[in-house]
Amino acid sequence: QVQLVESGGGLVQAGGSLRLSCAASGNIFPIAAMGWYRQAPGKQRELVATITSSGNTNYADSTKGRFTISSDNAKNTVYLHMNILKPEDTAVYYCNALLSRAGGGSDEHWGQGTQVTVST
Repeated sequence: QVQLVESGGGLVQAGGSLRLSCAASGNIFPIAAMGWYRQAPGKQRELVATITSSGNTNYADSTKGRFTISSDNAKNTVYLHMNILKPEDTAVYYCNALLSRAGGGSDEHWGQGTQVTVST
């Protein structure tokens, strides 16, 4: 069983910063990639940022230059540093993990989500 536990969400004023954390535990090896997605009310879930086990990162255009994803492989934890937050960043942020299968392909797992609210 895989558990992804997120923390760090909350209420912040526009222009402020937050750091999200996601700790993975259970039968989690090998991890191919971890990432963050978000879903605002009435909208589909969208990519925020991902990081592979080798450290390659990918960002949504809307978060480039403001958000930074990082990982601590020893702690099986991924972080999302969010700066210059905007009201449109308000959403539930979900942690995602892709675990490689022995025979190829991967299994996808999700955290329970953490609310980020950016006020004007």
